[in-house]
Amino acid sequence: MPAADVWVGLDLGTQSVRALAVSEHGTVVGSGSRPLRGRRDGPRHEQDPDDWWRAVAAAGREALRDVDPAAVRGVAVDATSGTVLLVDREGTPLTPGLMYDDTRAAAEVDRVNEVGAAVWRELGYQRMQPAWALPKLLWLLRKHGAGPGTRLAHQSDIVTSQLVGGPVATDLSNALKTGAELVSETWPTEVFDTLGVPADVLPPLVRPGTPLGEVCAAAAEETGLRAGTPVVAGATDGCAAQLGAGVLRPGSWNSVLGTTLVLKGVSRDLVRDPSGAVYSHKAPSGDWLPGGASSTGAGAISRDFPGADLDELNRRAAGFEPSSALTYPLISAGERFPFVAPQAQGFVLGTPADDGDRFAGVLQGVAFVERLCFEHLDLLGAPLSGDLVLTGGATRSTYWTQLRADVLGRPVTLVENAEPALGMAVLAASPGRDAADVAATMVRVHAIVEPRPDGARFTEPYLRFVDELERRGWLPAATARHAKEHAS
Repeated sequence: MPAADVWVGLDLGTQSVRALAVSEHGTVVGSGSRPLRGRRDGPRHEQDPDDWWRAVAAAGREALRDVDPAAVRGVAVDATSGTVLLVDREGTPLTPGLMYDDTRAAAEVDRVNEVGAAVWRELGYQRMQPAWALPKLLWLLRKHGAGPGTRLAHQSDIVTSQLVGGPVATDLSNALKTGAELVSETWPTEVFDTLGVPADVLPPLVRPGTPLGEVCAAAAEETGLRAGTPVVAGATDGCAAQLGAGVLRPGSWNSVLGTTLVLKGVSRDLVRDPSGAVYSHKAPSGDWLPGGASSTGAGAISRDFPGADLDELNRRAAGFEPSSALTYPLISAGERFPFVAPQAQGFVLGTPADDGDRFAGVLQGVAFVERLCFEHLDLLGAPLSGDLVLTGGATRSTYWTQLRADVLGRPVTLVENAEPALGMAVLAASPGRDAADVAATMVRVHAIVEPRPDGARFTEPYLRFVDELERRGWLPAATARHAKEHAS
C-alpha cells in the first residue's frame, strides 16, 4: 500500500528552526527542531546565515526520520519578517543576517520615507519603520558595496536557494518590508533608482505558494528530503501562522494573543489605513491579508504578576465581571493598533479590591483593545463576517477565551495546531489548488466557544474605556464614534 502524501513546513524563528511533516488530513507524522543563536549589541542583532541552513538540515532530518521520502510532495519555508543580507551570484552570504529587529539602519529611514512616500501610501502602511528591510538594504550597500553579482536575500531565500541549489525568486510576503509594490507585484523602480539601489541587486518577485524549483541532490543528502521534491515560495512567520490557523477566506480573522495582540484577516480588496495602524500582505490567491499589532497583551501578566498561580487568578477573576478597575495594559510606552500613539501609556483607573480584581482588569482591558481593533477595521471597510480563530499562548486560559468571546459578542474558534511550520505545509500543498481549500482539510478545529448571553455587562466599562482613550488624545474621534455607535 503506497504511503500517504506528506508535505513539509520549515519555520525559521528567532531562537529555533522547526520542521513539521504533515499529512493531507493535518496529522503531524514527523517533527524536528534545532536552536539558533544570535549576536546582540545595542541596535545590532545578527545571525550567521550558515547556521540557518545547518539548523534546517538537522531539523528536517529529524522530522523525516520515520517518513518515506517518496511520500513527500513539497516543502515551503517561512522566516522572520525584515531579516536580510547580501549574497553573491551563487547565493553565498557576503554579510551576516541583519535580523528583523536590528535598527542600526535607523538613519536611512527618513530618506526611504521621503523618496517612497507615494508608494507607501498607496500600499496602506504610510511609512516604513527603522527595523524594516529597505533601510537595512541601504545600510548594507553603503557599508559593503555592490560588486558584480551582489544580490539582496531575505532569510527564507537563503534556505530555499540551498534547497534548489541556486538563486531563487523571493516571495511578496517577505519583500513587503523591502519595498515591493504589492498591487503590481513588482519592485517600484523609480524609488529604488532614486535611492541608488542597482536593479540587479533585487531578486525576482513571486507570490507565496509559487513553485521555485526542486530539491537538489546536495540538499537531499543533508536534509533527508528526496531529490526532485518541489520547493514552494514561502512567507513571513506571521503570515505562516495565519495559514496554520486556516484563516484564508475573505472576512475571516486570526487573533493571536501572546506577549502582544496581533490581528490578521483576509479581504478581497486592499484595506488602506491613513493612520498606518493596519497594513496588508498579499495572499497566495491574490486576496489581501490586512492586520495590525497592538502593544497590549499577555506580557502585562508576566510583568505585573510574576510567579503567580495563574489558574487561581483566573478563578478569582471570574468573580469580578466587570472589574472595578478600568485597565489599559500596555506592555511598554506607545501603541501601534488600533491607533498609533507613540506617547500612549498604560493606566489603571479605580482601585481593585484585591489581586483577583486587578487580574480581571488586565484580562478585560486586553479584550477591550481587541474589540476596539475590530471596530477600527470595520470603520476602514474590512470584511469581518467570517470565522474568528483565536491562537497564541493565551488560548491556554479557558476563562480568558470565554471572556474574549463575551466582550466581542461573537463565537470564536480554537484549532489544534497553528504553528507557522504547519502553515508552510499547507502552502507546500497548495500549488494548483486553492490554499483555503487545502487549509480546510489540514487545519483541525479543536473547539468553538460561544459568547455567554449576558455579555452586555461589559458594554458600560468598554465605553468608558473608549472615552478615556479619546480623552487622552490617543484614539481618533472617528474610531471612538464608530465604537460607540456599534455599542448602542
